[in-house]
Formats: sequence, C-alpha cells, structure tokens
Amino acid sequence: MTNKPAHKQTYRVEGFTCAGCAAKFEKNVQHLDGVVDAKVNFGAAKITVYGDTTKDLVEKAGAFEGLRLTEDGMRKVQKEKEPFYRRYKHLLLSGFLILIAYSLSLTGIENNQILSTLSFAAAIVIGGYRLFETGFKNLFKLEFDMRTLMTIAIIGAALIGEWGEGAIVVLLFAISEVLEAYSMDKARESIRSLMDIAPPQALIIRNGSEMIVDAEDIEIGDIMLVKPGQKIAMDGDILEGASYINQAAITGESVPVEKIRGDAVFAGTLNKEGYLKVIVTKRIEDTTLAKIIHLVEEAQGEKAPSQAFVDVFAKYYTPIIMILAFLVAVIPPLLSGGDWSMWVYQGLSVLVVGCPCALVISTPVAIVTAIGNAAKNGILIKGGVYLEELGRLKAIAFDKTGTLTKGEPEVTDMIRLGDVEESELWMMMSTLEFHSQHPLAHAFIKKAEELKIDYRLCEVFEFQSHTGKGISGRIGDNRYYLGSQSLFVQTPSTEFENLQNEGKTVMVFGTADTPLALVAVADEVRDASKEVINHLHELGIEQSVMLTGDHEKTARSIGNRIGVKEIKAGLLPEEKLGLIKTYMKTYGRVAMVGDGINDAPALAASNVGIAMGGAGTDTALETADIALMNDDLRKLPYIIRLSRSTLSIIKQNISFAIGIKLLALLLVIPGWLTLWIAIFADMGATLLVTLNGLRLIRIKDRK
Repeated sequence: MTNKPAHKQTYRVEGFTCAGCAAKFEKNVQHLDGVVDAKVNFGAAKITVYGDTTKDLVEKAGAFEGLRLTEDGMRKVQKEKEPFYRRYKHLLLSGFLILIAYSLSLTGIENNQILSTLSFAAAIVIGGYRLFETGFKNLFKLEFDMRTLMTIAIIGAALIGEWGEGAIVVLLFAISEVLEAYSMDKARESIRSLMDIAPPQALIIRNGSEMIVDAEDIEIGDIMLVKPGQKIAMDGDILEGASYINQAAITGESVPVEKIRGDAVFAGTLNKEGYLKVIVTKRIEDTTLAKIIHLVEEAQGEKAPSQAFVDVFAKYYTPIIMILAFLVAVIPPLLSGGDWSMWVYQGLSVLVVGCPCALVISTPVAIVTAIGNAAKNGILIKGGVYLEELGRLKAIAFDKTGTLTKGEPEVTDMIRLGDVEESELWMMMSTLEFHSQHPLAHAFIKKAEELKIDYRLCEVFEFQSHTGKGISGRIGDNRYYLGSQSLFVQTPSTEFENLQNEGKTVMVFGTADTPLALVAVADEVRDASKEVINHLHELGIEQSVMLTGDHEKTARSIGNRIGVKEIKAGLLPEEKLGLIKTYMKTYGRVAMVGDGINDAPALAASNVGIAMGGAGTDTALETADIALMNDDLRKLPYIIRLSRSTLSIIKQNISFAIGIKLLALLLVIPGWLTLWIAIFADMGATLLVTLNGLRLIRIKDRK
C-alpha cells in the first residue's frame, strides 16, 4: 500500500524581521496538527506547508511576529501601505516617552525622578512588548535565540536600576529589526517586480468575439490579440503578423528580436510595432516568466556553503554568549570582591553585544541580492551554492556546436570552376538541395533566399540521394551532382584542401566529368566567442577547453580562431564526461557550458553546469545549474564578476560581524562595556552588513 502524497500549499509571508524569526515560524508550523512538514524560504519570503491545515492556523503560528499570509500566485498582491506613523506608532511612542523621561531626570527633582523611571518603564513595555512576548516563551522553553538574549538583558537592566539604558536598548533593537526587514525586502524586490512585467489581462477571441480576459482565466488554445506597444500576457506562437519584440525582461537582451509567423513569444515581452495574433501555448503558471520567478525564488531559499556555516556557528554561538555573560557577571565579584551591580551590568552588556543579528543576515542579504540582479540581466542561477562555486572556478569547458558557434551551418565560400554564371549555379544547387533531407540543405536554401533566387522555377528530374556521398538530379539535358569528391572524375585539389584546412565542409558541384563550383559550408563562430574567451583569461581562468564531437580539422580551426587553450575533438558524450572529471581532479572547480540537452552528462558532472538559451527551453531551465536566457556568451564574464563580488562581500560581512562583537567584548576587561555601546555595536554591524550586501544591486553587465 503506497502512502498518499501530502497536500501542498504555498503562501507568501509578510512581516519577517529576521532569519531567526523565520526559523521559529517554520518550527511552529511543523508542530501544527495535520502538518507533515513545512519549509520557510526566508530569501523569497514564502512558506510551503505539506499536510492538512488551514491558512488561519498557519498564520496563528506566526502571531509572535505578527506575520500575515497571502496565497502564492503569479499576480503581485497590491496592498495598501500603512502610513509610517501608524505602522511604527509603538516605536514613535516609545521614543517620545524616552525623551520625556530624560527631560524629567535632568530637573533633579525627586518626584520627577520617579516619573522619569515610570516613563522609561512605559517605553520599555510599549516598544518591546512583541520582543518580550517571544523572549519569555523562549525562556520557559529553554530556547535561546537573539530575542531571549535581549529580554534577559533588558529585564536585568531594569532590576539593577538601569531603566534608561534598558529603554534605549528596546528602542534601538526595534529600529535594528525594521532596518533588517527593509534591507531584505529591498533585496527581494528585484524578483517581486518581475510579477508586474506581464499584464494581468489580455484581449482574447472567443466564440468569434473579442473580450478582455484575466490572465488566470486564459486557456491553452485561446487566440490572443496583441497591438503595437502592448505587452504580451501569455506564452504562445504567432499565428498572424510579424513584429520586433523587446525580450529584455526574459532574456536580458536590449535589442528587439524580429518575430514572424510560427515563432514563439513570451509573457512579459513588449510588442514594438506589428499587430499580432497569437495562439496561447501555456497557462499562466507554466509560462517561461512564471518558471523563472519560481526557480529564482527557490534559488534564493537554497543555502550557500557560507550560509550553512553561519547557521551552524550561530547555533553554538548563542549558548556560548549566555555562558560567557553569566561568567562575566559572577566571577569578578566572587573571586576579587568586585561590585555586583557593576559586573551584572557588564554581563548584561555581553548578552546584548552577543546578539547574532548581523551575523545571521550577513550571507542571505548578499545571496538574495546577487541572484535577483542576475535574473534581471537574463541569467537564472539556481542557488547560492552555484553562485559561490562560480567565483572559485579555475577551468571552463565549452561545447562547440551551438555554444561557441551559432549551431546553424552557413555557406561561407563559393569558387566558380567554369564559365557558368554564379546566379545560375545557385539556382541549380539550391533546387537540388530543396529535394534533399540532408542537414546542410538548409544552408543552400537560405543562401538562395538571401540572393533572391527563386529555385522553385527550376525543375529536377530523376532526383537521387547517394548515401554518404551527396545528391544528383537531371536538370535540362544534363545530370548534375552535388557532394563529395568521390562523385566526380577529378576535382582541383589545391582549392579544395585550402578550404578544408580552414575547418569547412567542402562540396563539389557539376557534371560527373566537369566540376563547375566548389562550395564551403561551416558552422559560423559566434561574434562574441573570441572576446569572451579573452575576457575569461583576463579574469584569471586558468584553463579553457573546447569539447566537441566534430572532426579534428574543423575543431582545430575554430578553437585556434577563438583562442581556447585546449581542443578535444571527436568525442562521444561519455568521453566528454570523462574529461570533465579529469579536469576537476587537475583544477578543482570546473564549469561546463553547453546547450543543456546533448551535453547533459558533462553538465551534471561539473561543479557548475551552464546551459545556453534558457528562454523557452524547458530542459535548460530544469537541468542546468545556471541558464543564460539570451543564449549570449557575453553574460559569462559578468556572472563570474558578480559571483566573485558576492563571495568578497560575504567574507567581509562575516568577518565584520564577528570582529565587531569580539572588539566590543574586549571592552569587558577594563569594565568599559555599556549597554549603549553593546546595542550600537549590534545595530551598527547589522546596518553595515545589510548595506554592504545591497551593493551587489549596482553590479552591471558590461556590454
């Protein structure tokens, strides 16, 4: 008997102030009746619940933080923004009471001193009621997180008569949480903004009538009308019309792409000039845009190695701080007769300075910001682990066809060997190829169309395919051949060999005994390939290698032209896989760049698999670690720079967050540590690491 899979429901969460609170919310939901499991994605501000429970019960599990849930979906929920004074009225009132308290204390009048203490106490209760609610619950359960530390410190400060400092700690901690929540919202914004790209409605033809239909209600097979200047609401194929489409939102490319009948268009792209009739091919939750948003949000929830380290560190760090604070409070008075109130105060300061806010947020804010930045530039990074791996790459292997080259054979040379006019030669060659199923036939047809030659006017009789050699057919009174040298009595060897040495496929055209032309066909190198390889070498990539199943001469010609350091030709998929494993042993971190389909084994085995052409290619989106949506190799140096900047900022944040704590803790030795210094050290560190992480928004793609 098989177990029925648990019901799955995903909600968007509003109100997260810190990663620790997100972890507590996840644990609370996991303990609800009927819940099998729950996973919080702090980076995307979402929770996925497996099991049978209600939205109200899940929301109640987050009541300690005042969390609010909305149904997950493609539509961005528009919520009214509360005025600042209403949203943070408890902070404003707390701050106002602190000012009154200090004003009263400065008068020196005894009654005013009592009023001052009462005012500080009111500020503590009003500003910290949510903090205390969670802190006391955690204390009774012996769960020691940052709120538990703060609760003990503030209550302790009040007990030893430091009401003013206790109130200031409450206010500054609340401000710190607001800043932390704001910085994470700012980091998430780049992905949330993608939800607004596709219009919420579209003009649809149903039952012969035009009507405006909500995107959620549009079905596969519906006919969508898109006017010039409008955004496309759904993925589909063009039935009628032609236009230039701005695909920057999906692929990151700034130049509009020409689209004609039969071409695919994507939700969220802009129709520049033509009137289009489009047949819808995907529902709203399955569009390329929806997949990008979903995959990026999932990526933001994946923990990078540095984040996993921080989580483990914080788990042991908090209890250690508790023990250290206790020892600071009791050992000096017991051993050397120190003043109890002074050393208890020092111990409370240790609790405050030990609050791990800055450390916990140091990594996620950088990861979320970087992944969001990449997505807006047409690059899908599937998780923090791949983002970090990119920055450590020592070698990159490239597939040739479709990666370093365009993947489409093109006619590059035609040498006349007789007196027949060039246009007549093209007419005969293209009409022969029109009857062929050979992969190179398209190159001839394309060339004829470029030259505006109507090859259909020429009639071919007795067409024949010569397996492995070429084709032939009777045109007029003669039988003409197009293919390898073996079809002809003799061919000019010098020109033939020269073209072959350039890595081109060379064919001969003519009658059996009279060659009339040599035609060279090649898979053209991408314009950016050489520039990208040079840029990667400048960035310090030690090894670049081209792996291809093509023959040696073609591979050598292309590899030498673009400047890769090593060329491996005539490879089967399993041989590519073996080479990737060898390079990993030699260089450590290795990336494989391919098309996401026929290079699957090598892509999977490498440290980072990078797929070309993610837009509209489900295989690339689902199997690669990174997808270049625009099929543009020039994005590669950009994501390596972005990754290295992310690694650098994460290291800076962790070092600073730990360093500032240690520096503040050293002030305990001479007895200089105060609650003021402690909370400013914690708040200042949190603010600086978040601002440092948000710097990744500014890293641009240099084109």
